Amino acid sequence: KQIYTKQEEFKMIFFTSDIHFGQQSLLATGKWKERPFNTLEEMHSEIIKRWNKKVTNGDDVYILGDIGSRGYQNMHVELIAQLKGRKHLIVGNHDDIKDLRVQQQFVEIVQAKSLSVMANKEPYKLLLTHCPYMMWDGQHRGVIMLYGHLHNTLDEKLFQQYLAAYNKERPPKAENREDPCRAYSVCQCLWNYEPVTLEEILEKGDAKKEIR
Repeated sequence: KQIYTKQEEFKMIFFTSDIHFGQQSLLATGKWKERPFNTLEEMHSEIIKRWNKKVTNGDDVYILGDIGSRGYQNMHVELIAQLKGRKHLIVGNHDDIKDLRVQQQFVEIVQAKSLSVMANKEPYKLLLTHCPYMMWDGQHRGVIMLYGHLHNTLDEKLFQQYLAAYNKERPPKAENREDPCRAYSVCQCLWNYEPVTLEEILEKGDAKKEIR
């Protein structure tokens, strides 16, 4: 059974994923060359600065997995503690949460989460997960999936192409009150290495749709 929680009006709600503290291979000098940082110290400093410039301690931030690199010793509690806000963790494949010091950094730790939030004065239902699903409960009833894991890769491009093809082949039916399937990545590398609101996600997603 899915349980939807109400957003408190005075709080902001943010989403992000794939912070990857300590992961050398993502640097400009590393194996994957994903990020515009030459050292881990530069990456950590910039991520924390951008996060804390946007988020207050009264806000909720849903982290959709992969805070560090593999192993609890690589979760970097000392860096997580510097990030403002009430942090919720949707566990990713790199996350190791068995250490109590890691657990204490989060309001909750779950494998996936259903959430109801307001954006642009309208209510939205969300499914939060680390790895995206091809099919999910409520996908034709307005439930938007937010996910991480794919980064800015061919996999991300192919997944979005799949969604576009799926919606084309199975268009929503007004008589059945169906909506198009929508899913958006909140991976930091796609969002200037900072958490984002649902309004920001929808605005960028709608702009991409118009370009197509």
